[in-house]
Amino acid sequence: MNLNDLQNISDLFSNTAKMPVLFLGHGSPMNAIEENQFVQGFRKAASEIPKPNAILCISAHWFTAGTKVTAMSMPRTIHDFGGFPQALFDVQYPAPGSPELAKETAKLLEPVFVEEDHSWGLDHGAWSVIKHMYPEADIPVIQMSIDYSKPPQYHFDLAQKLNKLREKGILIIGSGNIIHNLRLIDWRNINTVGAGWDWAIEAHEKTNNWLLDGNFKNIIEYQNQGISLQYAVPTPDHYLPLIYTLGLKISSDELSLFNDELIGGSLSMTSVRIG
Repeated sequence: MNLNDLQNISDLFSNTAKMPVLFLGHGSPMNAIEENQFVQGFRKAASEIPKPNAILCISAHWFTAGTKVTAMSMPRTIHDFGGFPQALFDVQYPAPGSPELAKETAKLLEPVFVEEDHSWGLDHGAWSVIKHMYPEADIPVIQMSIDYSKPPQYHFDLAQKLNKLREKGILIIGSGNIIHNLRLIDWRNINTVGAGWDWAIEAHEKTNNWLLDGNFKNIIEYQNQGISLQYAVPTPDHYLPLIYTLGLKISSDELSLFNDELIGGSLSMTSVRIG
């Protein structure tokens, strides 16, 4: 990043105190329209931080070849799921985009090539949580995709290049689930808070301890941490948004957990605030 890049960001957004970073366990799409302790946690998290100038969201549901960033002025609300009530499909979250922020985000990530995307929009990993935090949809939101061809360390390192955005009032949100194994859901306890298979309880305890101890090496190298983590993270899509948030942590940032519950046997709603 050169001085021109810094000037461009300064022209877009005024300097602010360093914004926190959030990882949100988004869980079922139904959380978008239900009232429960988790959506209350999302709202509480928003109430405890300054209102952002814009939001950059890294969602588990935009998994692509290469890295992309939404660059349209009015992103569409994507209903990327099936089998849910019509009320969920009726939800619209008409937040504006920010083509200018998309361009500056791409510049910050150089020499990695970032494609400016004009077709995606806001998937439910983004809007289902942001709508509770900022229901007036008056804050620009862009999404950045996750390059599925790259290992966790790559994503951790890439995230560090985005830290300058925190000083411009940009709230960076990773949205996924630390424990997310849909094939092993306990359907009898799908809405039972605290319900977890033995392996999920073990993975939950391990990952929480690593997060609170700052042991990000084990978080990044999750595939080497035993069978419970292999069950907890059968695919990386919902896990990698956590890696992005951790990559943005600096030494002076505190890390805390909220919405820290297992549900349905094989999902965790654990969310993380950094800063």
